[in-house]
Amino acid sequence: MTNPITILIAALGGEGGGVMADWLMEAATATGLPAQATSIPGVAQRTGATTYYLEIFPQERKSLGGKEPVLSLTPSPGNVDIMVASELVEAGRAMINGYVSPERTTLIASTHRIYATAEKMQMADGRFDSDKVVAAGGQLAKKAVMFDMRKLAQESGTVINAVLFGAMAGSGVLPLSREACEAAILKAGRGAEASLRGFAAGFEIAAGSRPAPGQPPAPKRATSLDEILPLAEQRLRDYQGERYAEIYGERMKPFLAGDARVAAAVARHLATWMAYEDIIRVADLKTRSSRFQRIRREVAAKDDEPVVVIDFLKPGVEEFSSLLPYGLGKRVIQWAERNGKLDAYNVGMHIRTSGIFGYALVRSLAWLKPWRPYSYRYHEEQQLMERWLSLVAEAARRDAALAFEVAECARLIKGYGETHRRGKANFLAIVDALVENPATADVSEQRKAIRTARDAALADPEGKALGSALGKPVVWMKPVKSG
Repeated sequence: MTNPITILIAALGGEGGGVMADWLMEAATATGLPAQATSIPGVAQRTGATTYYLEIFPQERKSLGGKEPVLSLTPSPGNVDIMVASELVEAGRAMINGYVSPERTTLIASTHRIYATAEKMQMADGRFDSDKVVAAGGQLAKKAVMFDMRKLAQESGTVINAVLFGAMAGSGVLPLSREACEAAILKAGRGAEASLRGFAAGFEIAAGSRPAPGQPPAPKRATSLDEILPLAEQRLRDYQGERYAEIYGERMKPFLAGDARVAAAVARHLATWMAYEDIIRVADLKTRSSRFQRIRREVAAKDDEPVVVIDFLKPGVEEFSSLLPYGLGKRVIQWAERNGKLDAYNVGMHIRTSGIFGYALVRSLAWLKPWRPYSYRYHEEQQLMERWLSLVAEAARRDAALAFEVAECARLIKGYGETHRRGKANFLAIVDALVENPATADVSEQRKAIRTARDAALADPEGKALGSALGKPVVWMKPVKSG
């Protein structure tokens, strides 16, 4: 009995998944093969891809004697012949959901990463382990064709869908010839020349006539003090100037002669904390020429092609108050907390930063950098940093391992808005209950308690897990909706 070839495609927005499905349908139809395609839209904010499911019957319609095969509208686990993923974690999702099987499935996947919302929301490093996904693909698929297809698409001046289509055709599992696939691309018209270049590159790599591009080495995380200090000083000079970098150096002096592990932890977290995110920093980064150049590279824009960049901002009471003089800003924030107004007056703004007016508007905020040391947010952050540093130093006099656990608590302070409020509340809860007022004088027990509470807070920023670890609820100033 002849069974249809089943194809499941998972593609992110803007990657041409629908166009690729159309190419497949056109090639199948031109070849005389019965085929059917359906699609399921993904969820916004990078929580899932749009999926396309196709079935192609590998026997020409004219040979069926007037009969029509019955084709399914939805995939089922264990019954997918070709699984296509435009990004590595989408391949991982497919494997977890059972759409990749060693008896049947050819996995075509790009190994580049576009971080999912779930990864970005983590208080700690929430990135999935890419190496594990690649290894799983090699083990779970009958055949795996995996390489950085986005890079190849950029080199070819096209979108990743063309490279994916070429890899499918080159893998030898499609009941379609290379000529039929290329004809489908040509028939689509727009951008056909660049798409054919990408198709050819993907085809040749999958067919084994061209080596896959090498994977770039994973970014190396600075771990030793000698590595961290120069990077930290460079970052802080860029953030606030030479004097700010000198303040960092002065704060580090008490730790340099002590335990190396503690010093490295303090150096790393202090640099990150001192370069906290505020309106000034965001505006500075959004209006740098390097950002616009990166965007042009990512969308593969030619020199004569305009690129429109629109930034979505939603400032409110908290952002406004952060720039006020300390006393005034503190009074406004206290009023907003009492009345549940921290997020009540946020104004949604769509600013075209690639235009003269929009760029000037956002850049004017970046020019407030000299004012930052006089602002409310600056004073609040510096006071909390000094408190943390003194606690680490005090712990170091008792036990280096304890000092390290206290230093690592700074990982909770990050972001802005609600994220910053929750992290700060969790940080203060741990400091109050376990660092400044520990329930035990046993250093090893105190270390364990701090580590357990910190890990709970990082895993669950809402504070429920931390509340269980501390034995009491963690309260943070959550805005109360008015009206």
